[in-house]
Amino acid sequence: MGDSRDFGMTSIRSRGEPPTALVITHVRGLLLRGKLRPGQQLPPERELARRIGVSRPSVRAGLRSLAAKGLLVTRHGAGTFVAAGPPMLDSEPLSLLAALHGFTRAEMFEARRTLEVGVAELAAARAVGDALAAVADAVTGMFASVDDPQTFLVHDIRFHRAVAAASGNPILASLVEMVSALFYEQRRRTAQRARHLKATADMHHQIYQAIRGRDSARARQLMHEHLERAEQEQEQESEAGA
Repeated sequence: MGDSRDFGMTSIRSRGEPPTALVITHVRGLLLRGKLRPGQQLPPERELARRIGVSRPSVRAGLRSLAAKGLLVTRHGAGTFVAAGPPMLDSEPLSLLAALHGFTRAEMFEARRTLEVGVAELAAARAVGDALAAVADAVTGMFASVDDPQTFLVHDIRFHRAVAAASGNPILASLVEMVSALFYEQRRRTAQRARHLKATADMHHQIYQAIRGRDSARARQLMHEHLERAEQEQEQESEAGA
């Protein structure tokens, strides 16, 4: 990794903008200007915090958000890297619609079930090699972060995106990416109150096993059950915070 000056970092703290948003804006700017390339490692959190003028927890939250959007990948013990895969679609239009019309939780999960149940079925029929490994890696990340709900959420999102990619249908995969980015922004507000993360990880592992075992019917059934249960659990989290 080169000198931090290569990244064009200067303190950019401005009035009114939330610290986490500053981090997201800053890193996205580096990506758009070509200062960060696919596969390249980001500077350490403490360096980003100093250059942007925010706290390390704010840096961590901003990087988590970008990882959930598929722009970054965090490797335990190694650091945070720019994702080497294809770019994710911008979910801003969908986010704007959500802000204007106030998508309900029921609408969000109805859309997810409509998309992801079929996607799981396709993944079980088609997933091979790296695509299957990406699903397995996301499951491993979930089990490793059962004591950290926010990090667990990022791995949860990665799992669903990996299953979508494994379906072999780039249109469906892109739609799941857009919906999951919006879901992440809504879900992270209540994720800290999440319970039963071990059980959730177990359910994802069962879906992975069905996909690996080429059992399309079981993958479809398990994904449907998982999303129904997830909707109920998120409702409980919201009620607990009311």
